Amino acid sequence: MSIALIAVCIYLIIIKQNIKISKKDFLQLFAIGAVIAFHWVSFYHAIKIANVSVTLVAFATGTLFTSIIEPIFYKRKIIRYELIFGMVIIGAIAMIFKVETRYAWGIIFGIIAAITSSFFTVFNALLVKRLPSTIITVYELGGGLVALSIYLLITGNFSQSFFTISQADWTWLLLLSTIGTAFTFIASVNVMKKVSPYTMVLTVNLETVYGIIIAYFIWNKEEAMTPGFYLGTLIILATIFGDGLLKNYLKKQ
Repeated sequence: MSIALIAVCIYLIIIKQNIKISKKDFLQLFAIGAVIAFHWVSFYHAIKIANVSVTLVAFATGTLFTSIIEPIFYKRKIIRYELIFGMVIIGAIAMIFKVETRYAWGIIFGIIAAITSSFFTVFNALLVKRLPSTIITVYELGGGLVALSIYLLITGNFSQSFFTISQADWTWLLLLSTIGTAFTFIASVNVMKKVSPYTMVLTVNLETVYGIIIAYFIWNKEEAMTPGFYLGTLIILATIFGDGLLKNYLKKQ
């Protein structure tokens, strides 16, 4: 988060962006940043105690949570078929739970990551209507960095070994922090000027498809799952794509 924040700050200096905001916006963005930090910790912890495939499938439940959270903050009625699709996804997750009990905690933390992702996606969709995506990004990354630092300080995780990072890991951290976090975060927030939070989360769920494929080719046996897992995954993905197709059909009608 430190590297990503530095990268965004350099970008803001280059484009000469004014970063002055009101105290209210500052507090809101810092609070959302704390939620984002909690989301990332949950997401990576899920991968650590389970694997990539399990985490990504659990993360796909974000569609259901967004279908409930978005109407509350946008003050609109809950769309019935979104809830139905969401319940189908929960059913598929329950199926995966049943056949992959060894990864129960990984699934739980993956779902927590999905819930927190839904919240900050909806909040950012509201904020981007009046604040530039670059401003939102820099303050949220700052808020997340402060929140995570306080947590690490309280839990006693700040130590010499914590900062001992190999050259190869530094390379990956630089790539993931700049290309994979800082600028994609700006882009994703900016996109929400044109699409709804639900559509955004739905699109992010495509990560489940290519993430599982890439993970299988990299780790092979470690990512190989039971037939029940893949059946549940197919149900989730079919529901996600079905929702997108139905939305397009209704829009044309």
